[in-house]
Amino acid sequence: MKRDEETVRILFVGHHMPHYTHTNVYREKAIKELGHELSFFDDRGFRLPGRIRDRIDCLQKWDFQRLNNKLVNVARLEKPRLCLVMGTRLMLPLPQCLEQIKAMGIKVVTWITDPPHDPPYSDAFHFIRATAPFYNHVFCAGTEAIDILKDEGIGKITWLPFACDPDYHRKVPITGEDKREYGRDIAFVGAYYPNRWQIFRELEEFDLGIWGPSWGKVAERMNTSTHIKDVKIDVSQWVKIYSAAKIVIVTHFHGGKTPCYQASPKIYEALACGSFVLVDNQKDVFSLFENGKHLVLFDNIEDLKQKIRYYLKNPGERKEIAERGRQEVLANHTYRHRIERIIETSFKSQI
Repeated sequence: MKRDEETVRILFVGHHMPHYTHTNVYREKAIKELGHELSFFDDRGFRLPGRIRDRIDCLQKWDFQRLNNKLVNVARLEKPRLCLVMGTRLMLPLPQCLEQIKAMGIKVVTWITDPPHDPPYSDAFHFIRATAPFYNHVFCAGTEAIDILKDEGIGKITWLPFACDPDYHRKVPITGEDKREYGRDIAFVGAYYPNRWQIFRELEEFDLGIWGPSWGKVAERMNTSTHIKDVKIDVSQWVKIYSAAKIVIVTHFHGGKTPCYQASPKIYEALACGSFVLVDNQKDVFSLFENGKHLVLFDNIEDLKQKIRYYLKNPGERKEIAERGRQEVLANHTYRHRIERIIETSFKSQI
């Protein structure tokens, strides 16, 4: 029987964010649109607040165990064919929880989306290493995670990048008010990191807009021509930013010796908005998209400046690349594509 002829009941283990649309919303939506049944389990449904759990180890263990027991009970009640655990920075599920769910005949897979970080950034990857052997299959958003897990002898691993949702990520009409609020030649949406600051502080000659958390710490050190808004913004706002911009810059986090190869969600989302994207030399990006055809690579700050100047002066070429990028991402890189891959890989010839 073909996959699309059978409904799969899926228990989705993840979380939502209260102030913006989390990528799990797109994944859940794709599951439903493909005709499958969805149950949601909140992996942050702790009884005790984090400020208490983090200080008292026995309470931390108690609340984690309670939540794991609850997940096992939900699986027993819901009887899904597939339990999809989104890669999490928390110790959920524990190995014994995974074994209990598998013993019910349920396929249990995880989609790891957090990259490994070096200090001072929090590294939750040791939790992932500890639980990865207990899954039926492990999907990784970045190839750096695949390299790490394979080196530790873990099999059944598949690269599964981020994606876009065309209903959310699309070019939108820009009003005069929108243009005043969001209109910049060059736009960046994302959190402050030192490696990003090293780039953007060199772009003061351009009409640059930056939106994202923690940028306030350097706002006073930027040229007054640079618009900085230190804020977490929802998709309903940043699609306007992308739609109003002539160029969208995507720079990836790099925080230490541990490599990060994964393509940011912003790559897929900006391309789906029909944006012209300038992106740093990130390995996974250029395994999926072609430089000069779908988007454009920059190697260093001087190269970035030259390409900004060139493409601002050549709007026709800029728009052609943006349109090819949009067509490519919609054809091959939506969350429907990703969920289909999970189901096909998890069951192979069974459905």
